[in-house]
Amino acid sequence: MTGPAVLDCEDVEWFRDAAEMPSAARGAAATLARRIGLDGYRASEVALAVTEAATNLQRHARDGALLLRVLRTPDRAGVEFLTVDTGPGMADVEAALADGTSSGGTLGIGLGAVVRLADAFDVHSLPGRGTVMSAQFWDRPAGSGPTGGVASVSSGLTRPISGETSCGDAWAVKVDKGGGPGDATEPRSASASEPAVLVMLCDGLGHGPLAARAADAAVSEFRRSTDRHPEGLLRRIHAALRGTRGGAVAVARIEPARERVLYCGIGNVSGVLLGLGSRKGLLSAPGIVGQQMRSLRTFELPLPPGGALVMHSDGLTDRWKADELPGLLRHTPAVIAGQLLREAGVRHDDAGIVVVKGAW
Repeated sequence: MTGPAVLDCEDVEWFRDAAEMPSAARGAAATLARRIGLDGYRASEVALAVTEAATNLQRHARDGALLLRVLRTPDRAGVEFLTVDTGPGMADVEAALADGTSSGGTLGIGLGAVVRLADAFDVHSLPGRGTVMSAQFWDRPAGSGPTGGVASVSSGLTRPISGETSCGDAWAVKVDKGGGPGDATEPRSASASEPAVLVMLCDGLGHGPLAARAADAAVSEFRRSTDRHPEGLLRRIHAALRGTRGGAVAVARIEPARERVLYCGIGNVSGVLLGLGSRKGLLSAPGIVGQQMRSLRTFELPLPPGGALVMHSDGLTDRWKADELPGLLRHTPAVIAGQLLREAGVRHDDAGIVVVKGAW
């Protein structure tokens, strides 16, 4: 079985719907592309595509926002943008993406050119509800075609509460490549022989820099730890968060070879296993990681074919329904996360969500 690919994401900035959004996003995109080592020609293509996407939001969408960030593999870096809006949606996505269809006549290149400039592109649109679009840009020789990007089994989004620049929610994903002994001391011992994905979401207590400090400590410990089981990882994160505000934390292990998910959580983090026509909630115990954490319990659930694990903070309500978002599971984790943030995100709290698709 081929192992999973996971991209590290470094969120840079959300650009909100405003008159200056296209120019601000364009300048930031060009600067970011050059900073990570893309050549001048490729940086200009990134800036052009971001400007077109931002102009499209400004002229046609309600409550539009654009996220600009860095994607990293062990030896490469790329730029990704993601747009989210609350309508009106596209009744004919293929027509909207056709070359020559200009967004308001401003650039005249159309979203079809964004598709051509990007190495990977995905869009999910629901008429009357909204659209989420993502595009990746990696280094490539001038004039050459798309490379296909890097297909990651996971992605996530964070968005700070209105009025703050730092977010108290954070997530991280890593791969257990398999091999070596399992940990027989843990309940429902993790399978050591096959590749698996480990995922963590932390909602730091409160908001602002102190909440962000707790969330960053959770991410650092998760990435550093050699534990392979959710309970062991949570214990280590609990120790790392002492001296911080603490937070709600959940850790999961996805094992496609065994067709199962192991999940352990403390506090108000929501976990949901989505399948084609199914939804199963995952339970977390009361407590605050870093302060008060009682006995841990790991839940084991079957991994639904073609499904995904979704974990989010209480910056998203639990009222979203996947069956009201037709075709969602056919899309990339980034677009799935964006649609659920659009559907259920609230402005009076930090918001964090991470999605891992269950097959590779």
